[in-house]
Amino acid sequence: MNVIKLILVDDHKLLRDGLRNIIEQRSNMHIIGEASDGREAIKVCTKLMPDVVVMDVAMPGLNGIEAASQIHKINPKIKIIGLSMHSSKQFIQGMFKAGAFGYLLKDGDSDELIIAITTVVENKKYLSKDINQEFLTLLKQGENLQKAKLSTREKEVLQLIAEGKSSKEIGEVLFLSSKTVDVHRNNIMKKLDLHTIPELTKYAIQKGLTSLDV
Repeated sequence: MNVIKLILVDDHKLLRDGLRNIIEQRSNMHIIGEASDGREAIKVCTKLMPDVVVMDVAMPGLNGIEAASQIHKINPKIKIIGLSMHSSKQFIQGMFKAGAFGYLLKDGDSDELIIAITTVVENKKYLSKDINQEFLTLLKQGENLQKAKLSTREKEVLQLIAEGKSSKEIGEVLFLSSKTVDVHRNNIMKKLDLHTIPELTKYAIQKGLTSLDV
């Protein structure tokens, strides 16, 4: 029996502990690592190469969608399951577009988590039973998926702008100069034809890059 190696990613340790308790009751599943944010998740996945990552969608600093996209580029074989309180299309669409294979709501039951893990390991997509399943069909058909206008770095900068960080603070997080951050900000505004911080924040929320409750 092959053991499924998993990594848990959530900025709340209490939730990670709960997931660990559920998963490690299964003899064929083993938690090999944890992370508390998107950047840490990328580092841990690069080092440990899990079979499955169960990851919060809305995390400060670097959200689950962008983290999933970067992990998918590192190793497309890693199956990512998004975990969220949000059932809105932009979050679901964002995760699947980033390369995720599953999407679960946080108020789901423990049995569904195990089913989702088992399903994605079999190379099949899984969508929470409480979400309209027709949406998964559309995703599989590649409909309603728009090509991203922003680069990965620009999305990172946009999220941090939306979270109220200054150019200096963003530079410290991303190891960039304040001047470079300002260049990215200007490029983002030009590409999106948005010219104020409130407009950028609204766009970031609509696209699932961040949320009001982060």
